[in-house]
Amino acid sequence: MQGDAPTMTRGLEINPQQAERLMDALTEIVARASAATLATSFDKVERRTKDDLSPVTMADEASEAIIIEGVNKLLPGLPIIAEESVARAGAISLEPSFVIVDPLDGTKEFLAGRDEFTVNVGIVTHGVPIAGIIAAPAQGLLWRGVVGGGAEKLKLRLGAGHADAIDGSAIRARPAPARIDVATSRSHLDKQTEEFLTRLAVGKRTMCGSSVKFCHLAEGSADIYPRLSPTREWDIAAGQAILVAAGGSMTGPQGAALKYGNRDTGFLVPGFIACGDPAFAATLKL
Repeated sequence: MQGDAPTMTRGLEINPQQAERLMDALTEIVARASAATLATSFDKVERRTKDDLSPVTMADEASEAIIIEGVNKLLPGLPIIAEESVARAGAISLEPSFVIVDPLDGTKEFLAGRDEFTVNVGIVTHGVPIAGIIAAPAQGLLWRGVVGGGAEKLKLRLGAGHADAIDGSAIRARPAPARIDVATSRSHLDKQTEEFLTRLAVGKRTMCGSSVKFCHLAEGSADIYPRLSPTREWDIAAGQAILVAAGGSMTGPQGAALKYGNRDTGFLVPGFIACGDPAFAATLKL
């Protein structure tokens, strides 16, 4: 995913070919934001509780500031929907394309000292995620993908004077085995999702607290990630793009395509089923 990044302004459509040329520049921005999340120890970072009772820290805000500044320079005028500043986004049109950001997904995991938290950046065009980057700073890993252009896994190099991603290798979701491996949320596992899983032949279950679950599907180390309770678009857009780029699929609980940019609902998604194997996904019934 090499090449010079094109200059974009509001109102222009970013297609997958353009997104692919942007990925190295966006990866560098995400790497710098990832370094910011590690700058202060989780047990010393300042934190507060938002109106929805979820936690936010200085690490979330530092990461978001780096991403917004970097994306504004790279793609001047393109709308950005970011979790910690969404209220300031105003009524700007999100057509044809916008960038969606979760600067620190899994804040609860971050505060608990777990290594699962991620930094997420996605590009959405006509309501569909076409490109995504997910970094797991504490794991030293980054995943990225462009729909139609493939997906890859890289090593994050976060040290004095540099923040980048190196040594990329292509990843691909796997065909579903007879007994599937399931990724589920640690903090948001609801009764409906549990009941859905009882109808499947499950081999292994892994609980995790961030969007890194999408990456496990994309690289073929898990097969399904169902969440039948609401979540926000910034939590899943980058993950959907990476998974689809790796050959997987993701739909709403009833099999309909997910549509992004739903300002009227507060960017709420009622639920989803993400699968590494689209053929297996087509057999699923709620």
